[in-house]
Amino acid sequence: MESKIKEEVFLKKGKMKKDLCYMTAAERVAWKEKMGKEIRSHLFSIGQPLVYRKNGQMIAEYADGHIEKV
Repeated sequence: MESKIKEEVFLKKGKMKKDLCYMTAAERVAWKEKMGKEIRSHLFSIGQPLVYRKNGQMIAEYADGHIEKV
């Protein structure tokens, strides 16, 4: 039998204030930007680079600002 997590429990455990399904387009854009900043901050605080794809190449960005191709 499949169990379903109640929405209230899910929202209280994470950082989201509102479910993505119920957000307006502007709220989703703001949420995405905020999460990006939090992820970057967290990775840098634990000494890890932010790795992403840019122009078809993998890039590692470090807290000190230098960028390397991976």
